[in-house]
Amino acid sequence: MSFSKVTKGLKFHHLALESLRPENLARFYSSSLKMEAVKISDSEWRCEGPHRKLIFRLGQTNKLAFAGMSFENLSSLLKFKTRLKNRKVKTIKNPSPYFCDQSFAVKDPDGNIVTFGLVKLSDNTVITKAPLQHLTFASLNVERFQNFYHDKLGFQITDRVLHKDGSIATCFLTSNHEHHTVACFKSDRVGIDHHSYETGKWNYIRDWCDHFAGLGIRILWGPGRHGPGNNLFVFIKDPDNNWIELSAELELAGQRDFKDWPQEEKTLNLWGEAIMRS
Repeated sequence: MSFSKVTKGLKFHHLALESLRPENLARFYSSSLKMEAVKISDSEWRCEGPHRKLIFRLGQTNKLAFAGMSFENLSSLLKFKTRLKNRKVKTIKNPSPYFCDQSFAVKDPDGNIVTFGLVKLSDNTVITKAPLQHLTFASLNVERFQNFYHDKLGFQITDRVLHKDGSIATCFLTSNHEHHTVACFKSDRVGIDHHSYETGKWNYIRDWCDHFAGLGIRILWGPGRHGPGNNLFVFIKDPDNNWIELSAELELAGQRDFKDWPQEEKTLNLWGEAIMRS
């Protein structure tokens, strides 16, 4: 596997979700993910922690407002914009308050808005056991998703999960040294499947689970180990039923070609029971 020079180092930086009760979501994430909740207006709240930032805006429940992905420097951002222009990908105005003026956004084939930019203020805080790490979408058409993120944006495919007829059930793609920064599951709906925080070590998942138990938050799936990515995981849900993953020991992207996995329970969880999307 070889990285695209224009996307190498690109990281998932922040997430904006719509909700009928943005304050309720903000207070949940503040306590559960140890973030500071800040009221911006009657219709917007933000939660901020070391290398994890979320925005909650009044709107439709379970709807992505936008996702923010950050480049390391202006040169990389501008090279990426040139790539998009050459591939006739339309850019739109940056919606993120965290990114500088040169930043911009795109709409993917499902209408999801992803904004690319440079952060206004660098977060030099030591990463504490759960930086925001990847975003996974749900789509009616994973092939179209793969073509856009790989062929147009330049993300690299690391693994795929295939149905028996050869159609794609799941596609994992990366833009840095980790196994995936975005992924997509075949579904009967369009939007977000889940977002994930990388704890780094197995023992930290234990500590987070003890923290959730103290707050009365149930673990809904896991502990387990995914096949693609080889990471350990647990899942919880927020009050709007958005899925949240805490992961550990995610595979680092190397020089291997991507692997096609069968769509079966063991692929999603090498240890046991799996939640099958399609």
